[in-house]
Amino acid sequence: MKKQIELKKRKVEYTLKVSKRARRMRLAIYCDGNFVVTVPRGIGENLVEQFITRKSQWVIDKLDYFKRFPAGIFLKRTKRYSLGRKREAFELVEKRVEHFNQMYGFRFNKITIRNQKTRWGSCSKKGNLNFNYKIASLPQKIADYIIVHELCHLGEFNHSQKFWNLVARAVPDYLEIRNEIRKGYKL
Repeated sequence: MKKQIELKKRKVEYTLKVSKRARRMRLAIYCDGNFVVTVPRGIGENLVEQFITRKSQWVIDKLDYFKRFPAGIFLKRTKRYSLGRKREAFELVEKRVEHFNQMYGFRFNKITIRNQKTRWGSCSKKGNLNFNYKIASLPQKIADYIIVHELCHLGEFNHSQKFWNLVARAVPDYLEIRNEIRKGYKL
């Protein structure tokens, strides 16, 4: 639903999305200038506005940044381009899963490459390994960490110490890599 808020003496329009999957409030400003606030169910409008106000300088800076570019400069990629990137990602992931799974010996159902908006990867209860196609553009050690992370969920479907011990077998410096991802590799 469309809303409006005043930030730094400037009226700013945003879209409020209430999501049952959201665990925290999230602000996103897209290259077309759309400002979207995603919140978990049950969060009051006052809390949402307080959150936006606390981040007001960031919001204004991002909106101004994207206004500098001519309309249409950020065009969506063609279907052929996307298919090529997905194929490239699939080949990388398939090869690295095979490599790391020699150590683990887990059974999995299938590997899928997707255009996920908020995740680098996921593992389903059915044993499906899913990865974002952008994984192919990451540095090798980061892509490997993501692949190992999801692969280890086949052995431990949680983030317990047992899970992290599994990850550490293939990626001993996983804590450093996790921090690096959090700092500089956003989707």
